[in-house]
Amino acid sequence: MLKQSSLLEFHKSHGAVFAEQHGWLLPLHFGDTRAEYDAVRAHVGLFDMPQRAFLSLAGPDRTSYLQGLCSNDVKSLTPGRGLYGAFLNQQGKVLSDARVWCLEESFLIDLWHPFKDSLLAHLNRYLVADEVVIADLSDEYGLLVIEGRKSELMAARLVGPSGPPKAIFEHSEALHKDLRMRIARYSHVGMDGFDFILPKDQIPTFAEAITDIGKAYGATWVGEQTLETLRIEAGIPRYGLDVTADTLLLETGMDHAVSFTKGCYLGQEIIERIRSRGHVNRKLMGLLLSGDAQPQPGDLVALEAKDIGTITSAAYSPTLGRNLALAYVHRDYWTPGTKVEVKCAQDRLQAIVTALPFVR
Repeated sequence: MLKQSSLLEFHKSHGAVFAEQHGWLLPLHFGDTRAEYDAVRAHVGLFDMPQRAFLSLAGPDRTSYLQGLCSNDVKSLTPGRGLYGAFLNQQGKVLSDARVWCLEESFLIDLWHPFKDSLLAHLNRYLVADEVVIADLSDEYGLLVIEGRKSELMAARLVGPSGPPKAIFEHSEALHKDLRMRIARYSHVGMDGFDFILPKDQIPTFAEAITDIGKAYGATWVGEQTLETLRIEAGIPRYGLDVTADTLLLETGMDHAVSFTKGCYLGQEIIERIRSRGHVNRKLMGLLLSGDAQPQPGDLVALEAKDIGTITSAAYSPTLGRNLALAYVHRDYWTPGTKVEVKCAQDRLQAIVTALPFVR
C-alpha cells in the first residue's frame, strides 16, 4: 500500500494531480508545471516532503559513535549547526545520504524514508558498547519546505523577530503563532530555501499558514515533476536514483559530503585510496541533449560504438530550452564539450558532456 502525506486532502483541494513516487502517493503537479517552475525561480515554491524520515541519536557517546560512521565531520558540529554526509559500507559504497542536525542533547538524522530501515539496521549493527540511544521519530515529525528567490523574506515573516537562520545548515527552534518547529536553512533545488520540521499533527495548520502568507510573495505549491526538473538543473544527485548502494561516494561529485581530515570512519580507507590515486574511474556529469526525445534511467551513453556511461535522471529545462540528463561517465570523457550519443529505446540522441550544475 502506498504511503501518503498528511496533506493528501489539502493538496486535492488545491488541484493536485497525484502519482506514485518511490512508494509514496505524491502530488505530481498542481495543474501548471510552468507556473510552479517560474514561482520558484522568481518568487517562492512550497514543497511537501512527507517522504523524509528522522532518526534521533542521544546519549553520552553519540558524537564519537556517529563520527565513526558518517563520512563528514560530525565532531565539528555545535548545537544549531548541521551538515550533509553519507553512511558507507566497508567498500566505500553509499548506504544512504543524510543531513545531520546537531541539537543540544542529540543529533537528528534526516534522510529519505525508503532507506530508513536499512540505515537503522546498519547503525544498530555497529552499536556495541557505545552509550547511544537511537529512536525513530519518522511517525512524529514531518517536513515542509519553502524555496525560491523570495524565501528569506517569507521565512522572516513566518518566524517573526527571531529571524530565519543566516547561513546554510544553520537551524534553530522557531515559533509561528502557537506552532513550535525547527527551521533550517538549506537548498533542495539550488535556490535559497528553508526547511520546517514540526510535529505531523501541526503540519496541516502550518500548510494553511504558508499558503496564506505566501500569497504576498507569489508563492505556490510545487509538485514532484517541477521539483525533479529544478533538482536536475542544479545538478543535485538524489539517493535511490543517481546514487545507490553500488555507488562510491566520490563518484557522485559530492565532495562536500566528505571530510578528508577527520580520521577513521567506516569506508574511509577506500575514500583515502581514491584520493591518493587522484580520481575515480567514473563520475556523475551533465549531458546537454539535442532533439525532443528524453532518455530514461539506465540508457547507455556511447562514443564511437563504445559504451562509456549510464543515464540516471533526465528532465526538460525551461531555462535552457532543452532536455538535460545526469549520467555516470567514464573518466576519459569528462571534458566539457565532448560529443557523445545516448542509446534510447527508439533512437540515438546527440549529447554534449557538461560540468554541473546546468543552471546556477
